[in-house]
Amino acid sequence: MSIQAISKTFDLGDGRQVTLETGKLAKQADGSVIIRIGNTMLLATAVSAKEAKEDVDFMPLTVDYREKYAALGRFPGGFFKREARPSDYEVLISRLVDRACRPLFPDDFHAETQVLISLISGDKNTLPDAYAALAASAALTVSDIPFHGPISEVRVCRIHGKFVINPDFEAIQEADLDLIVAASFDNIMMVEGAMKEIPEEVLLEAMKVAHEAIKIQCQAQNDLLEMVNAAHKKRDYCHETNDETLNEQLYEFAYQRCYAVAAEKIADKHLRSERIENIKEEFIATLTEEEATEKKSLINRYFHAIHKKAVRAFILDSKTRIDGRKLDEIRPIWCETDYLPSAHGSAVFTRGETQSLTTVTLGSKLDMQVIDGAVLETKENFILHYNFPPFSTGEVKMLRGTSRREVGHGNLALRALKQVLPSAEENPYTIRVVSDILESNGSSSMATVCAGTLALMDAGVKISNPVSGIAMGLISDNETGRYAVLSDILGDEDHLGDMDFKVTGTVNGLTACQMDIKVEGLSYEVLSQALEQSKRGRIHILEKITETLSEPRTDYKDFVPRIENMKVGKEFIGAIIGPGGKIIQEIQATTNTTIIIEEVGNFGMIDIFSPDKESIEAAKKRIREIIAVPEVGEIYNGKIKSLTQFGAFIEIIPGKEGLLHVSEIAYERVENVEDVLKVGDYIEVKLIEVDEKTGKLRLSRKALLEKPEGYKEPERRSNSGQGGNRQNRNNRNGNSGNRNFNRR
Repeated sequence: MSIQAISKTFDLGDGRQVTLETGKLAKQADGSVIIRIGNTMLLATAVSAKEAKEDVDFMPLTVDYREKYAALGRFPGGFFKREARPSDYEVLISRLVDRACRPLFPDDFHAETQVLISLISGDKNTLPDAYAALAASAALTVSDIPFHGPISEVRVCRIHGKFVINPDFEAIQEADLDLIVAASFDNIMMVEGAMKEIPEEVLLEAMKVAHEAIKIQCQAQNDLLEMVNAAHKKRDYCHETNDETLNEQLYEFAYQRCYAVAAEKIADKHLRSERIENIKEEFIATLTEEEATEKKSLINRYFHAIHKKAVRAFILDSKTRIDGRKLDEIRPIWCETDYLPSAHGSAVFTRGETQSLTTVTLGSKLDMQVIDGAVLETKENFILHYNFPPFSTGEVKMLRGTSRREVGHGNLALRALKQVLPSAEENPYTIRVVSDILESNGSSSMATVCAGTLALMDAGVKISNPVSGIAMGLISDNETGRYAVLSDILGDEDHLGDMDFKVTGTVNGLTACQMDIKVEGLSYEVLSQALEQSKRGRIHILEKITETLSEPRTDYKDFVPRIENMKVGKEFIGAIIGPGGKIIQEIQATTNTTIIIEEVGNFGMIDIFSPDKESIEAAKKRIREIIAVPEVGEIYNGKIKSLTQFGAFIEIIPGKEGLLHVSEIAYERVENVEDVLKVGDYIEVKLIEVDEKTGKLRLSRKALLEKPEGYKEPERRSNSGQGGNRQNRNNRNGNSGNRNFNRR
């Protein structure tokens, strides 16, 4: 018996076909869909509890993206050979889908909901992140879970001046803009990506191109829905109990008071929060103890909505911020570099009540991060870690490992700074940047970008341009059409506002962005204004950064380990490594260096890593000796490898020996070679001949000595008599020596 699946196919616009399929796999889930493009297949499922838990006033949504190694015919790494905790790449895809879908559930729908997306078949050239949100949205769309979709996500890249939707992995490497955009039919929901110092108008154009492609994908989901009869009616739910009388009483009591606190323009976050909390406590004091206990959750929910409405109204009415700033005004900034004396690079960046202490550590290729994913197998020489300890917001929380938020914020800062790093040829180091957030009141990821720029320059990393970052916010009123774009938003403005748009860039253009929208309907006119306003803010912040440190150090700090590069023909790699690694290990041990060799094309790329310059020079000298080609007339400091009756064999460069004949040791006659030379000693010799046929090397020590006054070259004796016998013996010895040399 075979099951007939329901499917819908659409074209990406370049002949590639994408198929949505449901009704065949995972049928006990509330909704399940297979996405298929070429050999890549994603399975997405959506399941939601029938009832919400008590006192839950938010949307408990969990989105998880996982890759099955079997999807590409691979074994997972590690001892257990089993997929375990999600990688950073999987976490980042999960966040992309979550941020796109979360705003589209009904405000009063609080049932626990789980969306799981699995890569079940794949290939190396199709990145699944561009299709994960499409799979998730399709699974929700064909389910009975209330969802104001569909939505979809696409990757848009600009490659050689042209925008391409969902390009393959190889093509992405040529792009100067790599953007993931999520949207519904009508509105952009989420944007995240990196770019190589592009103008703001190019980013806007890319978003428009992406939105047109997304509309086709949304229509395909609706077409699939039309074929799934069971999904036409969404489930009934009632997840909130309300008390309108209480709501009205609280509104009458609190709205003007909250508005008045906003109008006080209190810059201190904790003082402002305390004043707002006091208003709620004053209202609770008007109730009986029984009422206060019984209606606590309702009071909290209603008060939050009232506070939000009051603050938003104040900003729209006054065109002023709750901390007293103008709409486009940046908080006070102070910076300091070289703050930590033992770090390779360090900086403190403080903007208002947000502070990042950032360090840079420089390492060798052995410190590179190995990415061993099911699809991506790479090595990264630039790593950025973002840490958000609870004390930064004055809270007490358990430390339970790196959070998804920390992974996401770190990735945004990494993308922003990666665009200005020197090339691999110019930068031999593996670079690790660590941002520890010491204070937080809005936009700590952007503080990380600014502090990271300063720390990189303090470490002597030759970045092409300083990078700054700013978070933009939005307060809007659909009924009146009023809106206010806010620069450098506070935590409250993020929490109570409609947009969090983080933008980073240099004086030349944008390097990264991340945008989340919390409302339906955001025009390109508003986005354009936000980008223009962000540019003015970024330039202001860049001025503060360059006042502190205008360019990278001319050299690394004295205690920074040094790395130098050498490039040799690949035919020399084996000689440098030696049998079983004997030669390279000996060089490392005697010169106190770490040497890494990689074959790249027709060359061997050598990195020499050491705490001091002298050690590197010693290692380079040894390597040059190995790769050197003996030249007639050159003088070598050779090692005596063996002695014979007729002379000595001298290793002038590793693996290359020549014969120092007894007649070339000195001007005076040498009766016994062992009286003059010892095995293991070093001696300076001159290469006087290379036999064209055999390649044998003839050496001379005598040629480097001063010729005695009146010295005459001895005349050749005849082959008769005793002298002749001696000459014959010498000839035999010489021939014996030649045979020995040939054996060598």
